[in-house]
Amino acid sequence: MKMQRILGIALALCLLLLGAVAYAQMARPTHRGSVYQLSFIRVVPGMNSAYDKYLASDWKKEQEALKAEGIILSYKVIGTEGHTPGDWNLMLMVEYKDLASMEANADKADAVLQKSFGGDEQVMQGYKDRSSIREVLGTRLAREIILEPKP
Repeated sequence: MKMQRILGIALALCLLLLGAVAYAQMARPTHRGSVYQLSFIRVVPGMNSAYDKYLASDWKKEQEALKAEGIILSYKVIGTEGHTPGDWNLMLMVEYKDLASMEANADKADAVLQKSFGGDEQVMQGYKDRSSIREVLGTRLAREIILEPKP
């Protein structure tokens, strides 16, 4: 009786270990990709041209400086129609390799932007100037999901 109990426990332990090994080696159908910082903007009616001018000049210059330093991978501007008067109609997407590199490079990114655009006073004045032509409705972090097993 005691021997059967020991054999039963040993068998159960072997099955648990076998299941854990099989689970660990299971090929997952997806893997994590880049991380995107998404900013949702509502441009004030009639001010699209003014905001487009900012995006094509200063904002693009910022993104190109960050890209040249290897802090970001890419950036995009996505336009859409707002469905309600308070809805966003522009999305700014900035791509980072992953969350770890985004967080690790935060101080470096701040230094690059300070060097390119002056001190905090100039940055704050830019925010004030743009507040009359657009409203930032929110930001989110999103992760790309790649629909294939990890190489």
